[in-house]
Amino acid sequence: MSLAVSEQMPEAMAWSTENCTISRVMEILGDKWTFHVLREIFVGVRRFEDIRARAGIPRQVLTERLAALIERGLIRRHPYRLPGQRERSEYRLTEAGMDLYPVLVAMIQWGDQYLPLAAGAPIEPRHRGDCGERVTVTMHCEAGHEPAPREVAFRPGPGAQRR
Repeated sequence: MSLAVSEQMPEAMAWSTENCTISRVMEILGDKWTFHVLREIFVGVRRFEDIRARAGIPRQVLTERLAALIERGLIRRHPYRLPGQRERSEYRLTEAGMDLYPVLVAMIQWGDQYLPLAAGAPIEPRHRGDCGERVTVTMHCEAGHEPAPREVAFRPGPGAQRR
């Protein structure tokens, strides 16, 4: 059996990846600990020591990741003071940080499907509203259709640069 081989170069080869959106996002989110920190804040764990204890993250690494997330505008410090103690900070998501919520849910969804645990999912995003059902992420085009991955084409946008 012979496979047909295309000698035509993929269209993407004509375009530069130097200003790639994925590369820019991965500069911020591309290491293990950054998404662990965001995960904790998403589920309501907002104080330094609580994040450190729950995520098992070394103190210095957590300090660096929190500073980077603040600098990138994904989280902000929110002061609090317990009676008889000094003022401290807890960390809250900014609008840009909240906009990562579908990414987090998509990662959970993908992991549960392709890296399942025998005992089942360790965490399930659920609708807090009346239904309480599991939340999933789907793709929609701007016209409201739900295209399958093979029905999506990546085309050069206004910021694309030729090689």
